[in-house]
Amino acid sequence: MAIEDITGEYRHQHIIPDDSPFFIYDADTVPVRIIRESYIRFFFQDFFSHPFGHERFGRIGFAVGCDVTAGFREAAVAVAPSDWHPVYRTVNGMRVKTDREWAEVCYVPEASAERRDDPDYRFIAIREALAQPSLPNLPEEQLTLPFPTLEVAGEKETKTYKLFGLVTNLTWAGGKIVRWLYERCGKSEEIHSVQKEDLAGGTLPSADFGANAAWWHIMVLALNLSAIMKRLVLGGEWANRRMKALRFLLINLPGSFVRHANRSYLKLSIDPATFAELVAARSRIAAMKRPPPS
Repeated sequence: MAIEDITGEYRHQHIIPDDSPFFIYDADTVPVRIIRESYIRFFFQDFFSHPFGHERFGRIGFAVGCDVTAGFREAAVAVAPSDWHPVYRTVNGMRVKTDREWAEVCYVPEASAERRDDPDYRFIAIREALAQPSLPNLPEEQLTLPFPTLEVAGEKETKTYKLFGLVTNLTWAGGKIVRWLYERCGKSEEIHSVQKEDLAGGTLPSADFGANAAWWHIMVLALNLSAIMKRLVLGGEWANRRMKALRFLLINLPGSFVRHANRSYLKLSIDPATFAELVAARSRIAAMKRPPPS
C-alpha cells in the first residue's frame, strides 16, 4: 500500500528562495530503510534548478508542470492529429472520456541541454478544447486569453485549445502519468485545511520564529502519523476521515481502568462492532513491531 507523506518547511511567507535546494525531510535516526521508491508530483515552474535526487532515497521519480514557452507551443503544433490521445477519468467505477487530450512532444529546453551529462526528460502536452468558441467580428485585442492556447486548423474551422505542459522522468505510459498527476488536484487545499484546522497549524503559539517553526514541524509529524494510522492500522472507511471524526469516534471513547486480581482491565461503553475494530487495530499495531536484529 502506497502512502503519500507530507513534507514542509516553515519560512517567512512560505517562500523557498532561489538559492536553497529542494529536499525531503527524513528521520536519520531510523536504522532501517523503509522507503523503497519516492515520487513527487506538483506544479512548479523552475524545476531545473532543483535536483530530484536524495542521498538516502536515490533517484526520485517526478511529474511536474512546466512553462508553456514559444518553443513548447511549436512542438505541440507539430504533433500529428493521430498522436493525440484522450484523457480518461473514473466516475462511479466507470472509465469516462474527458475533453482533454495528451501527446508526447519533441522538445528540449535550453536549461536541460547545457551539458552532455544532463538528464533526459519527457515532455507531454495536454490540450483542452474551449467549450465556448470565439465570437465572430470581435477585435483581435478582445480575443487575448489569460492562459496559454493552441490553435489547430481543421477542415471546417479552427479550434482553440487550452494548453498545459508536463515534464517527467518516469517511464510509465503517458496516459498513466497524466492521470497520476491529476489525482493530486484539490488535495492540496484539503491538506492545508487539515493542517490549519484539525492540527492547529494555523494557530501559532508564539511571536518567536523558532518556536513557531518547531510547532509547524510537530504538526507535520502528527499529520503523517495520523495518515499512517488511518491507512495501515484502521483501514477501510477510516482512511479518509478527518481528525474531528477520529476524535469523537475513537479517541474520546468513554471507558475506565479496573484493577482486579493483579490484572488490569479496560471497560468501554461501545457497541460490539466498534470493539471488534479496536481489537483488530491493536493486532495490526502488534504486527508492525520490528523483529529483534539477528
